[in-house]
Amino acid sequence: MLIYEELKLNLLGMKPKLDALKVSMACDRLGEELADLEGQSAAPDFWENMANSQKTLQRMKEIKNRLDAYKTVYEKYIDAETMIDIANEEKDETLFDETKEAVKAFSDELESQTLATLLTGEYDANNAILSFHAGAGGTEAQDWVQMLYRMYTMWAERHKYKYKILDYLDGDEAGIKSASILIEGRNAYGFLRSETGVHRLVRISPFDSSGRRHTSFASVETMPEIEDDNSIEINPEDLKVDTFRSSGAGGQHVNKTESAIRITHVPTGIVVSCQTERSQHQNRDTAMKMLRSKLAEIKEREHLEKIDDIKGEHREIAWGSQIRSYVFMPYTLAKDHRTNYETGNISAVMDGDLDGFINAYLQAKSNGDLK
Repeated sequence: MLIYEELKLNLLGMKPKLDALKVSMACDRLGEELADLEGQSAAPDFWENMANSQKTLQRMKEIKNRLDAYKTVYEKYIDAETMIDIANEEKDETLFDETKEAVKAFSDELESQTLATLLTGEYDANNAILSFHAGAGGTEAQDWVQMLYRMYTMWAERHKYKYKILDYLDGDEAGIKSASILIEGRNAYGFLRSETGVHRLVRISPFDSSGRRHTSFASVETMPEIEDDNSIEINPEDLKVDTFRSSGAGGQHVNKTESAIRITHVPTGIVVSCQTERSQHQNRDTAMKMLRSKLAEIKEREHLEKIDDIKGEHREIAWGSQIRSYVFMPYTLAKDHRTNYETGNISAVMDGDLDGFINAYLQAKSNGDLK
């Protein structure tokens, strides 16, 4: 049938891109490396050198994840091709929507994995920690932080990532003064690292009875979640630890005791806090993980040899310069000032449709157009 023949041609047209993906992901080489590592792990003396054993197992896990990612794309291609062939042979038009959806599922997965090949940073495959801070402007800026918070949690849901609140401070009248969330999923940091910087909002303020146009600023900071990294050594004597009573999200229990933790890394001035766990010990562990993640992110971004090279002035880099504007009035436009990517569908952007911005950033980064 013509409708299935056209669908098959569309699918076949994407086959060269699938083949190119296999090459760019180095699947054949990785398969050989995995077989070699599995042979090493089966050796009788494998566990004699614990540090080397852990490194080998971690590498095996990374390779398996990459091979599984390609396998997922390939299987979606085979599934779509099989469905089209069966529907065409049976001349069953009722299967068209289902087969069309299978082709789209393959296309989306192919696009996602092709984009993932651009993620080459040391921590790109890690979970991401996002922190939000209101700029000057009181309630208006705090409301803007809440809008950004919603935008990124909706982006996470679109990509089937989980997210967890780490820190949350309500605004004085509305919105959020500051917040931190953990977004869990493969390549979360690689995709979201482009979002670090100042985000600018232009709109008619709902808090202005005169209906005037306001400009608000908020910062977004992205860090990779670091579980354990021997290169990130933190001297306990460099830490100032404060406890305080929790506020905002987290339920009644966390608001009754001084279980919240704020840690200041004195040499760099970096401050992290956590207040959403049930105990002070849990909050401290989470805050230390956030500090380790922040130091690792700066170390990688600045191409530094060691943590001691991070100086105090680097703490302002998180705010950086304005990277993106969101205009609601007098026209609707969201524009990234680094890549010049823009869209007039501001509602979709605020509902988490950020892939266009992320894709443009990764492509520009890969082409050497960005530092």
